Amino acid sequence: MKRTVTPLRPASPRWRPQPIAVGVIALACLVVGLLYIAVQVRALYSDHFQQQYASLVLEAVARADNALDTASLLKRLPPPKRPAPNGIDSRYRQALDELDTRITELDALIGSSPIPAPRLPQADATVKSLDDLQQSLAATADYWRTRRDAISTDVRRRTLRVASVLAVLTVVVTGALLAALVVFARRHRRLAGLTHQFQHAAQHDAMTGLPNRQQLLARLDSIAAGHAFDKSALLYIDLDGFKQVNDTLGHGIGDEFLVALAQRFRQSLRPGDLVVRMGGDEFAALVTGFGSDDELISIATRLMNCVGATDAHMGLGLVRASVGIATYPDRVADPRLLVAAADGAMYEVKRHGKNGYAFAIPPAPPMPLA
Repeated sequence: MKRTVTPLRPASPRWRPQPIAVGVIALACLVVGLLYIAVQVRALYSDHFQQQYASLVLEAVARADNALDTASLLKRLPPPKRPAPNGIDSRYRQALDELDTRITELDALIGSSPIPAPRLPQADATVKSLDDLQQSLAATADYWRTRRDAISTDVRRRTLRVASVLAVLTVVVTGALLAALVVFARRHRRLAGLTHQFQHAAQHDAMTGLPNRQQLLARLDSIAAGHAFDKSALLYIDLDGFKQVNDTLGHGIGDEFLVALAQRFRQSLRPGDLVVRMGGDEFAALVTGFGSDDELISIATRLMNCVGATDAHMGLGLVRASVGIATYPDRVADPRLLVAAADGAMYEVKRHGKNGYAFAIPPAPPMPLA
């Protein structure tokens, strides 16, 4: 019997990865991974900016709350022995004006938000009840706090995704990963620098470089919270005759005078004291750790001499200063009311001839310079 021999078929060659194929796959993974990382990093950059903005809005809400607390406190105080012509205590009226300013600033900040957000209901503090305004601020704070927390959650989620992709790509794209991290670090530093510049501009006067009212109020809040010296004094300085400088010599000379005066104020106070420009031709000095009223009188005299020396140096012969002094806790029970008390004492000086100083509560006769 004849055997049939079946010819063997050649075995199919086994597929082996080729360098080109590996390179193409690696390149494809690199491209996809980098695109994914780029999208996530860009979203993180945007989220970080939105998170910073939400924090700024919450800070503005806190400042409005502080102003509201001050107005509420003054509203509960007994009426003055001599009622004001319009029936409203001047300190309470000033507190309402300050509250209205804070609400306006908060609404402008919300209106400039890069995130679609509900606007703050416009509230005139002189008409709308303080309770309604407090509820509105609480609702605004809750919304932005929730928004900030949601952004934080999204940042953590995106960060986890980026970390997972980077773990996969580390073996083949170490160089590209380092480059991406460098780009992210540069953007982060740039954002941090811009944030610092914004915060500095928000807390300093653009012309003189002095701290502004916002920084002073923050320091007073810190004192009220027990985070600073227990004994503090505020000297409120208003320039007498400065309007005549602007009217007769021009605003350029007036600005030059303010800049030179600010420099003298800095040099006349101790490093730990704070001198601020409240606005216009008004300044304030927050002094801590002083010994007695005589020391405060010496400081007030020194500040007034700064005004006189600046006036003499520029050859004007027009500008002098009226200074109101309020101290905590002996004269003012709440450090957040120092500004109003010192401002009231300063106006007493103006009513009695200007160019002098006076203490607030209890009232003291102004002391004009000899």
